[in-house]
Amino acid sequence: MKPFLLLASRPEDDAADAESAAFARFGGLAPRDLHRVRMEAGPLPALDLDDYSGVLLGGSPFTSSDPEDDKSEVQRRVEKDLAPLLDEIVDRDLPFLGACYGVGTLGLHEGAVIDETYGEDVGPVTIEVTDAGRDDPLLAGLPPTFQAYVGHKEACRTLPAHAVLLATSATCPVQMFRVRENLYATQFHPELDLQGITQRIEVYREHGYFPPDEADAVIAHAGTQDVTVPSRILAAFVRRYARA
Repeated sequence: MKPFLLLASRPEDDAADAESAAFARFGGLAPRDLHRVRMEAGPLPALDLDDYSGVLLGGSPFTSSDPEDDKSEVQRRVEKDLAPLLDEIVDRDLPFLGACYGVGTLGLHEGAVIDETYGEDVGPVTIEVTDAGRDDPLLAGLPPTFQAYVGHKEACRTLPAHAVLLATSATCPVQMFRVRENLYATQFHPELDLQGITQRIEVYREHGYFPPDEADAVIAHAGTQDVTVPSRILAAFVRRYARA
């Protein structure tokens, strides 16, 4: 099988390694089947997309909708490096699944309005599958509502007309969408279980997602819901697009 490409941008080694391990675990991928590129670590290397079954984009501490002057030099470089690759992915309708940061990147590329209107606190939320979502291969067989982990400062306020809304929630109208046939983005994290989000809370306790002294309460709240369904979306993406 051709590997999947994971585009990562978390500068913290423990969070970056756990994210990669989670994508592999829940995608049912052996280590050789997931090629990670840490975009924040240096210039994006030359990549031949024909070498991959599809592309996964992990979450990020970057906020896509920030004014350019407020972005770090690393974020500006990552976005500049990513832009032509995303152009090619979209032009070819190459299988793509972006988690959280995927909404900001794919959304902005396609003309969505991304801002802080629908930011969500860290923790579980109830996701509702739309009528279009029930007909989508990645969501086939999932319950009409399920719990997922979120935690983001920005979100999609308005989708472009050509995008298909697949999932929503009471606190964030765009939780998952598709562009063309094979380009997906989720606002929630399909790669996170309780262990994963607990680690993220510890790593990012000083990053403004919640008051640092409330981290223990945020962790406790994360454990109040059974979050097992979202990883099935990741597994479905791998099954659908894995190719020789």
